[in-house]
Amino acid sequence: MTSQPVKNVLLAIVMMLCVRSSLTFTLRLPQSFSTCPRAGLSVVGRVCPSGFHASPMASRPSGRRSFVSRTSSLNAIKTAIVGMPNVGKSTLFNALTETQGALAANYPFATIEPNVGIVEVPDTRLPVMAKINQSVKTIPASLEFVDVAGLVKGASDGEGLGNKFLANIRECDAIVHVVRCFEDENVIHVDGSVDPMRDADVINLELVLADGSQVDKRLERVIKDKKKLGEAGETEKSALEKLKVALDEGKPARNVDLDDEEALSVKSLGLLTRKKMIYAANVADGDLAEGNDMVEKLREIAAAEGANVVVVSAQVEAELCELSDEDRADFLESLGVSLEGSGLRALVASAYDLLGLRTYYTSGPTETRAWTIKAGWKAPQAAGVIHNDFERGFIRAETMSYDDLIKEGDEQAVKAAGLMRSEGKDYEVKEGDIMLFRFNV
Repeated sequence: MTSQPVKNVLLAIVMMLCVRSSLTFTLRLPQSFSTCPRAGLSVVGRVCPSGFHASPMASRPSGRRSFVSRTSSLNAIKTAIVGMPNVGKSTLFNALTETQGALAANYPFATIEPNVGIVEVPDTRLPVMAKINQSVKTIPASLEFVDVAGLVKGASDGEGLGNKFLANIRECDAIVHVVRCFEDENVIHVDGSVDPMRDADVINLELVLADGSQVDKRLERVIKDKKKLGEAGETEKSALEKLKVALDEGKPARNVDLDDEEALSVKSLGLLTRKKMIYAANVADGDLAEGNDMVEKLREIAAAEGANVVVVSAQVEAELCELSDEDRADFLESLGVSLEGSGLRALVASAYDLLGLRTYYTSGPTETRAWTIKAGWKAPQAAGVIHNDFERGFIRAETMSYDDLIKEGDEQAVKAAGLMRSEGKDYEVKEGDIMLFRFNV
């Protein structure tokens, strides 16, 4: 197998030969692409569905460049799965990773650590676009989930290795809080009975206590170093005082109204209750379609916190992993649930939305791919997810909406209908945009 440095040198030679012979060339640009810094070449080109097209007449000397895309920072986004012991948390995590891996043959579940998995984001639009453009492969968006060991009362004081587990949550960006909403005498509950409101309160209180301790320590330090910190210290002090009031009352930090500067001043604390949360109500198979009284109690808690509730059945999802696609659909239908509306798909989609993520696409004969961006990103930022050169040398983005593609039937029909748009640097990328970037570096 040829090493990457050798590949880079060969690539540079091909580019120079094309320049000298005035030939055009086409090469496919994978996500891991890098060039030989010594080649001293850059190109004017465009990213299109079938790859990267470049013109040798545009070649010119350039300095050493870094090839880091925004994808790496987005891939670092993690969602923690938390809950008390024996609530079905690990079963749910295992089903989540196994199910999604089975559904995404070209993007299988990848174990990064024993309790971390990358899971595909369900997207019904991908296969439709792939069929229209006869794409060789399809690549979905993905999220990273972390299965945090069960928390118990006293975790904020170190009970049950609580400090270690809380640190794992602190490294994540959002929380899926699994709450047991089923009765089963064969599954022991650490408190002897099933009570979703009590269980949710136990976990939430431990998170609040951990944050309270951290805020108190930081506030004491800020007050002590007030003169040294100056105006920035005043901003942080104001934020910490607001947070302390809420946390002392047992309320989560996410409920505290901070302005942008205040929020930024305490961001480094990684407050647990500042993170957005989804409640996953784990029910028996018979309650998957409609829920039950325990789910309704959990909804009351979530509504008071401004959180979402997704009804799942970890046991059902685990059984689905063993079934074929056809049998899976039949099984869910017998429970009154559709495949698209099943618990895990809804959970992943909710987490994706909770994190403020959006999807745009590139699609053509080579591949149809979903790219993850943050809501509100401009076209150059979105281009940078593919490669930082596309952001740095951004010219414009040929853009059409998914709905227009489906309505007209294919890209040529979209153009004929006047629905293909040429968007500039100030364009805010919308959910479902299909884009082709033109750039110059």
